[in-house]
Amino acid sequence: MVRPRAEQPTPAELEILKVLWERDGPSTVRDVLEVVNRRHDPPRAYTSVMSLLNVMVEKGLLGRFPKGRAFVYVPAEPRDQTLRSLLGETLERAYSGSASLLVAHLLDQSAPSAEELDLIRSLLDDYQDRSSGETTEGGDRCKPSRSKRPKG
Repeated sequence: MVRPRAEQPTPAELEILKVLWERDGPSTVRDVLEVVNRRHDPPRAYTSVMSLLNVMVEKGLLGRFPKGRAFVYVPAEPRDQTLRSLLGETLERAYSGSASLLVAHLLDQSAPSAEELDLIRSLLDDYQDRSSGETTEGGDRCKPSRSKRPKG
């Protein structure tokens, strides 16, 4: 039985998307290959990167356009939209839609600094304000974190 093609990017495809988002413009196979090979040892072959780009076009992750004798590739969707889609799929598939469980695992995995925790609290407060129409029905605003690191 043939395995159906995943709609979401694989890790290798996501790496290519990151290169294209960073370049912020149409890129040839050679453009992508140069960036990828700066990050990889051993280097990848031109044909491997070209095959991966073509698969990504078939999946709808990239657009491909002729330019002279070559093709140029561009992401089909902006970074935020792709990442939102990836996160949404992860939320549903791995966490059964539980945002609190996803956040708990994310915090355990990433061990954010006190500054990052303050930023996360600010984002939560902003989200709560937007979703509740500026009311405080959901409870008090998040309290700033206390740094666990010694000062000085």
